[in-house]
Amino acid sequence: MKTERIILGIDPGTTIMGYGLILQKGNQMQLLVMGELKLSKYSNQALKLKKIFERTLELIAEYNPDELAIEAPFFGKNVQSMLKLGRAQGVAMAAGLYKDIPIFEYSPRKIKQSITGNGSASKEQVAAMLQRLLNFNELPKNMDATDGLAAAVCHFFQGNKPVSEKSYSGWAAFANQNPDRLK
Repeated sequence: MKTERIILGIDPGTTIMGYGLILQKGNQMQLLVMGELKLSKYSNQALKLKKIFERTLELIAEYNPDELAIEAPFFGKNVQSMLKLGRAQGVAMAAGLYKDIPIFEYSPRKIKQSITGNGSASKEQVAAMLQRLLNFNELPKNMDATDGLAAAVCHFFQGNKPVSEKSYSGWAAFANQNPDRLK
């Protein structure tokens, strides 16, 4: 395992995409940046997806992450919301795959569990624990940025264990692991 790596974490969304980047040096982690892409000003869904793809590519170009950790869509009652969220996740993943960055996907429950020890923790509890772990002063107004950061920190905590519930090292790996999605 590399002793130094940069992990980009993304919380996909069609209203706000949260992201966070951490630098791992040995068994230490350091916050590089966290933020959010606000998409509510765009009414066109296709334009929102384009903005997610472009912002993810910008983050990759600026920070050159070694790996991308992303929150998997959770299964809710609203099928349309789930579809939009899946598309948002897909374009963020596509940007990473386009740049040959390995993708690691985690369920919201797995992320919360790895950060707080409780898979049912609130967004506020996760944010407060991240604040302690990474020693930053101010919490963002929205929790989307800390949700993206949480995906990166979850990936950091996986260490040499089986890294994620799903991972893809490129387009070929994605296609091999998901033949049903290519029909």
